[in-house]
Amino acid sequence: METIIKDLIKTKVSLAPMAGLTDYVLRTVVRKYTKDSLITTEMISTEYLAQTIQGRNGTEILKRNQDHTPISYQISGHKPNLMNLAAKTLTPIADMIDINMGCPVKKVVGGQDGCSLMRNPELAYDLVQATQEGTDKPVSVKFRLGYTMDELNYVEFGQKMQQAGAKFITIHGRTRSQMYSGKANWKLIRKLKENVDIPVFANGDIVSIDSAIEAIEQSKADGIAIGRGILGNPDLIYRIEHYFRTGEKLKELPLNEKVQTLKFHIDEEIRLRGEDVGIKFMRKFYPHYLSGFPNAKLLRNRLVIEDSYDKIIKILNSLL
Repeated sequence: METIIKDLIKTKVSLAPMAGLTDYVLRTVVRKYTKDSLITTEMISTEYLAQTIQGRNGTEILKRNQDHTPISYQISGHKPNLMNLAAKTLTPIADMIDINMGCPVKKVVGGQDGCSLMRNPELAYDLVQATQEGTDKPVSVKFRLGYTMDELNYVEFGQKMQQAGAKFITIHGRTRSQMYSGKANWKLIRKLKENVDIPVFANGDIVSIDSAIEAIEQSKADGIAIGRGILGNPDLIYRIEHYFRTGEKLKELPLNEKVQTLKFHIDEEIRLRGEDVGIKFMRKFYPHYLSGFPNAKLLRNRLVIEDSYDKIIKILNSLL
């Protein structure tokens, strides 16, 4: 199992899960640039997955291409039996199964999922064990520094997850109460790395090659997981991987290539979701792809109210 984990994280960079963002299409976009990094799905509710298995509704959330390998499927929940069922369901398509114990969103923690599990380490232990019993794939855990600054239990929590059978940890350098405010504390992550025997990836505020270098230096982690930094920068993981291999800092994609990638992203979301839903879904991505050039804000303001595919493509083509 140790050899398998090392192979899955060999590039030292991974795509972190982001609810409503790291869908099949974004994973495909990222994979156009990086061939070997571990990519992670958006969070999948085990309650929802159980309903899908029973045929009460359908979902595209499990969709993947063969070239998405290596891929980790992230699940959330608080019922061991459903975690076990999810693991059995995902085993044929996943290279790793990740358990979300770090989501800070109110409706998630209010349902006893996500970061609320850091306040219930015994249940968290049972969830890891139940997941591990349902699969022959590695099980990993993603969590935060703690629920509040007065509850920084991440070291003890990480040790307990390792004891339960987790083979890999990703840790976001904030507490739940911080949500996404302030700055991720990479230095604190070092204490976790020093007190567990499994690989640890640092997460939070890694948006460039320089911040990746700083995160590694401060945390002494085995690698980094990139979330929001990938938005509008689909080659960021590749550029960081390249730096770790060669020491060379590659430049960001030029605007014309970002526009071409954005057009591909739009087309694939429409293929996945249908034209009306796909176009509306893409509105959250425009500010990330289109920034840093004259009249960028004006252009984005036009795009976010435009419903016509042909007009959207015409606007984007004007930048080429």
